[in-house]
Amino acid sequence: MKLFSSVNDVTNINELVAEGLKLKQNPYTFQDLGKNKTIGLVFLNPSLRTRLSTQKAALNLGMNVIVLNMDKEGWALELQDGAIMNGGSVEHIKEAAAVMGEYCDIIGIRSFPGLKDRDEDYSESIFNKFVKYCGVPVVSLESATRHPLQSLADLITIEELKTKPRPKVVLTWAPHVKALPQAVPNSFAEWMCKADVDFVIAHPKGYELNTDFTNGATITNNQDEALQDADFIYVKNWSAYEPYGQVLPGNEDWMLTLDKLHPTNDAKVMHCLPVRRNVELSDEILDSDSSIVIHEAGNRVWAAQAVLKQMLHNL
Repeated sequence: MKLFSSVNDVTNINELVAEGLKLKQNPYTFQDLGKNKTIGLVFLNPSLRTRLSTQKAALNLGMNVIVLNMDKEGWALELQDGAIMNGGSVEHIKEAAAVMGEYCDIIGIRSFPGLKDRDEDYSESIFNKFVKYCGVPVVSLESATRHPLQSLADLITIEELKTKPRPKVVLTWAPHVKALPQAVPNSFAEWMCKADVDFVIAHPKGYELNTDFTNGATITNNQDEALQDADFIYVKNWSAYEPYGQVLPGNEDWMLTLDKLHPTNDAKVMHCLPVRRNVELSDEILDSDSSIVIHEAGNRVWAAQAVLKQMLHNL
């Protein structure tokens, strides 16, 4: 594997999930694999779980790790080809990415969408330019439209905790105080549509996701109907795809509570974190045995380690 940006870069999803669970049992078996290899983790936006879990995964494999927070520690990047750089941008992405590739054997890159220009965000220009110019394998630490390491960890969690061969998994929209990207729900939907699960998406009218990511899912505007007999509930806010980046008024009643879990199959509640308590998810859910958000976050290490292991094999 030389690129990990979506589920489409994975040859066999079941094998990758199994590899993650195997590494969880024996984290240090492949420490020699990454010896004298360096991964550069480049963040254009804040991170907690993605940074720490990927760093730990790399260390478990014996790698050296360099972390660069571009928004605080690097030069302002110019992204446009042919730009006359007489403004605030100091370094072009062509040189920046290429130089990083000289120092690192693998690069991870994280960048968020602007949520203003849909075509620009969905072109993934920042991520794709790093891939084009760095010259080494690249792993997405979240991009404008996807968060594949999160989705892999989510699938590992479902596989690990499921109580029947084909569980019902529900992705339900939740309220928020500001517009959030579609990256996590896009990615989760994309992975679940290729997994062996019964997958349902529930959201208020106006929050339809790009159909490129939801092919194969059952989609409804009735949250109560979606939650019936659910085994796993994935809670996440996202802004509208059309009109792009907008937050529509109302829908506060979509916050998940314990009462809403009654018709489920003792469903486990998931969230990628960070979560705004009592806005997206109630305290009573997060502090209950129904919540597996910390367990899910812990599995971020094994998802990253499974991906990095495959990349190291190809170096």
